[in-house]
Amino acid sequence: MSPFTLPAEGSISPKSRGIHPRHLVECVIQPALQFLNMEGTAVERLLLGTAIQESGCGLYLRQRSHGPALGIFQMEAATHDDIWHNWLHWQIPIRDKVLGYLGRQEQPDASRLVTDLLYAAMMCRLHYRRVASPLPDADDLEGLANYWKRYYNTPQGHGTTQAFADNWNRFLGVA
Repeated sequence: MSPFTLPAEGSISPKSRGIHPRHLVECVIQPALQFLNMEGTAVERLLLGTAIQESGCGLYLRQRSHGPALGIFQMEAATHDDIWHNWLHWQIPIRDKVLGYLGRQEQPDASRLVTDLLYAAMMCRLHYRRVASPLPDADDLEGLANYWKRYYNTPQGHGTTQAFADNWNRFLGVA
């Protein structure tokens, strides 16, 4: 199996708890990206890798040890609010599209990241979208790991690119 093949439903490793990676991609990530008109294989894999690394592919909906991160992508409320105040505020067509999905006129509380998988995926994509650097190639696991580390986990975060790659391989049954 290549490192970028989603496993069949019956073939997931028992060590991989959380949401089945194929279900997460097909039922959450792809619909969120399609809704935003921001599709692409590289971004699908980046969001999947982010969920695998940050929450064990959805095993954790709140950060362990009472940390501030929320949802399957473990986005902090401060990051959520920053996207709304300092990026979506100026990206009116995208903002209105997200508000239309939410059926709201204003920004929701960050707690929605826990209860709404599609919204969490949209916010994760928008977090990466505001980065000026291009996405790495879809087949470049090291590039995806480095992109996640630099722009999502940040150099100050505790995550490592090696852990990203190891978790990717564990969840997708590689190695």
